[in-house]
Amino acid sequence: MSGEDAASLFYDEERFERTGVAPLRVQETLFGRGGVQGMDDLPHRRRKEMFLSLMSVESIARLADLSDGQWRAYATRWAKRDQVVLFDEACEILCRAVCVWAGVPLAEADVQKRTRDFVAMIEAGAAVGPRHWRGRLARNRTEGWIGGLVNQVRAQSPPSDEGDALQVIARHRDAQGRLLNSELAAVGLINLLRPTVAIAWYVTFAALALYQHPECRARLLTGEAEYREWFVQEVRRYYPFFPAVAARTRKEFDWKGYHFPHGTRVLLDLYGTDHDARLWERPDVFLPERFRHWNRSAFNFVPQGGGEHRTGHRCPGEWITIELMKGAVAFMSAGMHFDVPQQDLRINLSRIPTIPKSRFVIKQVRLNSRGERE
Repeated sequence: MSGEDAASLFYDEERFERTGVAPLRVQETLFGRGGVQGMDDLPHRRRKEMFLSLMSVESIARLADLSDGQWRAYATRWAKRDQVVLFDEACEILCRAVCVWAGVPLAEADVQKRTRDFVAMIEAGAAVGPRHWRGRLARNRTEGWIGGLVNQVRAQSPPSDEGDALQVIARHRDAQGRLLNSELAAVGLINLLRPTVAIAWYVTFAALALYQHPECRARLLTGEAEYREWFVQEVRRYYPFFPAVAARTRKEFDWKGYHFPHGTRVLLDLYGTDHDARLWERPDVFLPERFRHWNRSAFNFVPQGGGEHRTGHRCPGEWITIELMKGAVAFMSAGMHFDVPQQDLRINLSRIPTIPKSRFVIKQVRLNSRGERE
């Protein structure tokens, strides 16, 4: 299914459900068993409340500030190197920032290992063979690590009154008033950490857009906050990430001449909807200004799912994605200068998630004296 009307139907919870829909290989790598993505009705709403409690404006701003600090610290080191792979560095930046924000201890010696495991889980979501098995092993290691932290929090006496993500999730109770077991709590926390690391894909596409559309960088340098958001949204619309999401029909029904039998798995084409010529003028052209007049429909722009954040299955981490991308774009356009050497920037649409083949190499990094996010 593709398009605004299809997305509106797809997020009708009376007609579609998510429980047990994701293939086991996706649960074993990307989502985790028992993750919020595969829940419905009251259990889903209760688990969603847990995540939404962490999404205040102040909380997201704190994460953005942590991310900005990491960008400057890393760029200072890049200035002393011949060249760096931006995608790899962005993954580490985001891993460090989100772990501090979430209250997750991350030893310096473990940064690369933990980052690689998050990346392996993301890359395994639609993979078979070695890439899938790397993701499963990474999932097992990470759940063991986070589950141990959850148990440490629960063993504290008296309990900490800190409101970071580790504390909130470790002490969350389900719709029956029961603490999540340590495995489910670990899955919940990983579903905050892993998607934040995944923003590195969008950050890399943003760098590619700055390189391919220098007129956008010139506009960003004016400091116009509205344009920065348009640019970020256009990166999310234009470039490919995960192409589809799945649900299953709760009952038999007909819609626009199509018959949907009960129990049918249905895919919503996210990339196709974001490139639908019925919705977007010149959809295959990168044009941030199109968002000047976007009507903010919950169903015509769905890079991270559609519908309502608070009551439906749209990803609440979308707010984090937008803010961290805005900070990264501000730094890459105004906080530093860099050269882009010749490299293979082709994007393979058969790979999920995809990224420029070279993962975007930059060289001769120079810091500006004023590189802070405005």
